Amino acid sequence: MTQSPQDIAPRQTWMGLLARAAPDRLAALLPELPDHTLLRAPEIGAVMVRGRIGGTAAPFNLGEMTVTRCVARLTDDPATGHATVQGRNRPHALRAALIDALMQTDRAPAIRARILTPLAEEEATLRASRAAKAATTRVEFFTLVRGEDQ
Repeated sequence: MTQSPQDIAPRQTWMGLLARAAPDRLAALLPELPDHTLLRAPEIGAVMVRGRIGGTAAPFNLGEMTVTRCVARLTDDPATGHATVQGRNRPHALRAALIDALMQTDRAPAIRARILTPLAEEEATLRASRAAKAATTRVEFFTLVRGEDQ
């Protein structure tokens, strides 16, 4: 199935949200797994992380990161879900792949309301909390005008 460009951005958003979610929280939101077939069982590997200084310089290899990937297909629907998550957590990768598959079916509104919206709200709250904590350490610099500079 080929996706149009307007379909890619929302999928990137929910896949990123699922990858960043705490595995325990994802398990609590989706305790029962739908019937599925594993096309690629959760497997652990490593990927090279690349970086750029200032976001514009030439990319460089920063180091390796452990990831788990999975590909699953729903039994009652041809939708195929993919997931790559940080770390060595096979159940997290499986749940993320199944939610990706479910989001490609007519069950997407229910899955969005039950799983993705709470995860997005919790992530926004956590980011705001971190930003507020960092803001307390902010230092304001200003220049005083000295008498001889006038």
